[in-house]
Amino acid sequence: MTSPFAQTARNLAHGIRSGQLSMREVADHFADLTEEKAPALNSHLFFDRADVAAQVEAQERRLKAGEALPLAGVPVLVKDNLCTKGIPTTAGSKILAGFRPPYDAHVVERLRAGGALIFGKANCDEFSMGSSSENSAYGPVRHPKDPTRVPGGSSGGSAAAVAAGLVPAALGSDTGGSIRQPAAFCGLVGLKPTYGRVSRYGLIAYGSSLDQVGPLTTTVEDAALFLDVLSGHDPRDATSRALPATTALAGLTGDVTLKDVRVGVVKELFGEGLESGTRTAVERAVKDLEKLGATVVEVSVPSLAYAIAAYYLIATAEASANLARYDGIRYGHRHQESGQSLKDLYRRSRSEGFGREVKQRIMLGTFALSSGYYDAYYAKANRARAVLSREFDAAFTKADLLVSPTAPTVAYRLGEKTQDPLAMYLGDICTIGANLAGLPALSLPCGDADGLPVGLQLMAPAFAEDRLLKGAFVYEQSRH
Repeated sequence: MTSPFAQTARNLAHGIRSGQLSMREVADHFADLTEEKAPALNSHLFFDRADVAAQVEAQERRLKAGEALPLAGVPVLVKDNLCTKGIPTTAGSKILAGFRPPYDAHVVERLRAGGALIFGKANCDEFSMGSSSENSAYGPVRHPKDPTRVPGGSSGGSAAAVAAGLVPAALGSDTGGSIRQPAAFCGLVGLKPTYGRVSRYGLIAYGSSLDQVGPLTTTVEDAALFLDVLSGHDPRDATSRALPATTALAGLTGDVTLKDVRVGVVKELFGEGLESGTRTAVERAVKDLEKLGATVVEVSVPSLAYAIAAYYLIATAEASANLARYDGIRYGHRHQESGQSLKDLYRRSRSEGFGREVKQRIMLGTFALSSGYYDAYYAKANRARAVLSREFDAAFTKADLLVSPTAPTVAYRLGEKTQDPLAMYLGDICTIGANLAGLPALSLPCGDADGLPVGLQLMAPAFAEDRLLKGAFVYEQSRH
């Protein structure tokens, strides 16, 4: 028998607001599931039932006082690179072991204000550097459908928990696909908003010009609901755009066709390396979009051929600068040996605190920024990024939405790519373009290959999340 609590976030919140569901019973149900199933998935780095109970009391008081709470009583798991006041926040790294921030990230403030229950912290690749959630200092996350496989990364703990039904929704961050790729691997909806739409205040930085926060949910409606809660201007983030919060959920009604919508198939993302099962599922989805009334055209974004090279220079250069603050002095892990020089303290603290992948990326980024190499690498990568953005702009003169696979493969086995960084990095080919250009993009399920979920990626022009979500919603509804 299906549990009355096994519902979408939107329906749970409605049930709690209407009095049909008890917030306390909802919280107990999901807390029981978390305690039972999270350890096997290794999806959580922190969960405290007493903390959840205290949140329930506070949110119930607000509900009784008549406050409008769009996420009333909805349990939400938060990726561990988002600061949570008084709750451990490690970004999956030993260097931040025991760190309890004195403040909430902006998106966590928004969740609390909307009535959500913060249901712990999700495991992730260390400092979000990875595509499989195997780089966490606290062990890999396992796929909920097949524990021998990865759930994707870096927001793998968030994705695994939602796919396993431990929470109705979770927050992730997306620097090069870290929301969308795990959503694809786990059969979820994952939304990366336009850069600047959602504040990055309180997000532990990896690549500051690329990072964006967004939701992982089971439906497009829930993704729209969370975007409406999370979006809006925040003066504490200099890159936050002075725009009002979105009203995306309200737009998911009316005509469920794609008449007058032009869908552009990005030809560069259907090339070599795309597994046959994934290709079949995505091409079938494109035909379904056409049946729904869309006009399908082929578009070209030639500079995607250089996107991985540009991304891994820009992201690692920014990581090198951002992670310089972890020096063993101000906070985080500190090597305890006495009588050492300052240089030795830095070296030993960072050697002990950072994992292998993080060290690799810091070294690559430091090299790219070093004297004599800056123009040859980092500056050239930024020029390629500018060209790529212009090519996306040109593509959007021919199409309203762009479509591609989210990932070239389905979820692969644990350990399959850990010894081949290039193969791991090439898995990001379909997603990194949207980050480099700052575009909104979404992954949603479009079928299976070898019994595992395949994701369809939709992209829209900057700040056109309403268009993106409406297209995704129409396609999703056609599959039900």
